Amino acid sequence: MARYGPNEHDVLIVGGGGAGLRAAIAVAETDADLDVAVVSKVYPMRSHTVAAEGGAAAVIKENDSLDEHAYDTISGGDWLCDQDAVEAFVHEAPEEMLRLEHWGCPWSREEDGSVAVRSFGGMTNKRTWFAADKTGFHMLHTMFQTTLKYDPIQRYDEYFVTRLLVDDGRCQGVAAIELATGKVEVIAARSVILCTGGCGRVFPFTTNGNIKSGDGMALAYRAGVPLKDMEFVQYHPTGLPFTGLLITEAARAEGGYLLNKDGYRYLQDYDLGEPTEKPVHRSMELGPRDRLSQAFEKEDQKGRTIEGPYGSYVHLDIQHLGEEVITKKLPFVRELCLKYENIDPIRELIPVRPVVHYMMGGIHTDINGATPLEGLFAAGEAACVSINGANRLGSNSLTELLVFGGRAGRAAAEYASQKKEFSSALPALQTDESNRIEENFFTDKGGNPDTVSSIREEMHKTMEDGAGIYRSEASLKESEAVINDLQERLQKLSIQDQSYTFNTELVLAHELSYMLDVAETIIQSALQRTESRGSHQRTDHPDRDDENFLTHSLAYKADRGSPRIEYKPVTITRWPPGERVYGS
Repeated sequence: MARYGPNEHDVLIVGGGGAGLRAAIAVAETDADLDVAVVSKVYPMRSHTVAAEGGAAAVIKENDSLDEHAYDTISGGDWLCDQDAVEAFVHEAPEEMLRLEHWGCPWSREEDGSVAVRSFGGMTNKRTWFAADKTGFHMLHTMFQTTLKYDPIQRYDEYFVTRLLVDDGRCQGVAAIELATGKVEVIAARSVILCTGGCGRVFPFTTNGNIKSGDGMALAYRAGVPLKDMEFVQYHPTGLPFTGLLITEAARAEGGYLLNKDGYRYLQDYDLGEPTEKPVHRSMELGPRDRLSQAFEKEDQKGRTIEGPYGSYVHLDIQHLGEEVITKKLPFVRELCLKYENIDPIRELIPVRPVVHYMMGGIHTDINGATPLEGLFAAGEAACVSINGANRLGSNSLTELLVFGGRAGRAAAEYASQKKEFSSALPALQTDESNRIEENFFTDKGGNPDTVSSIREEMHKTMEDGAGIYRSEASLKESEAVINDLQERLQKLSIQDQSYTFNTELVLAHELSYMLDVAETIIQSALQRTESRGSHQRTDHPDRDDENFLTHSLAYKADRGSPRIEYKPVTITRWPPGERVYGS
């Protein structure tokens, strides 16, 4: 058997965020004899899970039920969720949350000492656990500290994965650049779990950090694994206009109002999915995120928004909550406003606009995180299992990291325990990858005015204009042509930084190539879905079409041109498609 010394592992996890760390713990708990490694392009505590604010959903109170959580998730996802996955999710969610508490996560408490829960958009009951408004921060700290007690878990911090190593029909590891040296390393593994997060940076205004560039999605896509439901891109209705920084849904859960330029709570004029026979009430600010973002667009068309240097915006008002509530329950919201907008929400209105927040789509997996490629698994936002359908409900994603990170870890451990031998071709694949990087990025191609930033800026503009909150055949085809052109121009790009030590330009160029691959799947999937459902809104096809599109889209990379789109039926167990409503 070929060996690669310290770079040979049983299970390799790509991504050190919530899903990746939960998967690593699951592997270590499943089989203590397995060698586990986590490779991450940033130190794990800088993973984007740390930025999640509002909370994580799981049934814990007596007035709630698993069926209600499942129904809210399925109807909120406009019936595109696989219901077997949703049922598994809601059943395992409370256990995962309690386990996290036992590991030390400091959940906020009620006065009687029980776990505190808050309302969240599209949820009929209060079931969102929280740790003030720094929930992701505390969850990630808790899991990272827990990994430290497991000796089999090793880490490759600041390694950037550029290729999945596939031979003999199975994934056998990755090629990764050690950022400190620029050396391309083979990290061999009997099973690989992709937990690299989403791809919000494909768009210009996003709550996502700069590291969220669709790396894992593109790596799987290039290896022949389809990307599922990529047309469904969630906009969060309350991001800061310039930075895109998230103003958590918790601000509205505590009672914040959305106001147009006239100081009017405009959401009462729109269908947010509440039962029509019920009166308008405070929860209109807690409608599903897709509906609130669409309402903003309509207010903008009516000239009722405020024009600023970074586009239109409205106001979020939490002044009436009072200093005590804001300081206790929304301290991070206040901190962000003070630091990035120079306003104090205790006394002033917060400017907000819809910004890209989450990808419902991702790497096609089964209920245990297995992809169609043997030995490859995925979990978290990088994956599409699918529990989020056409629109994710707020606070389901953090719990999803736990449930399906754990499931993928256990499944990958079971696969790795077969101890299949590594291919002797891995060193040759390493050489091929080193040569590719040298030729594509370090060879002077001469006379090309393009830069990473100029191509990225054009990608941002065409994605926002053509594949944003509202789309049409004409806008999507225009964006398709631009993305195809940018793909060709990227091939002619040479980077200016010719060093190998911490070459950030080289990383940015790779990330741009990943984003362009992801962008083409978003556009083509949206172009071929001629209906409106959840976050996918076609102005030329405004109605939901269950007869033809109660299906998942699967985007396969083609040798040339746009991806091939196939379809897979949605799994329906107990809840047949119906009118999408929420509220109590």
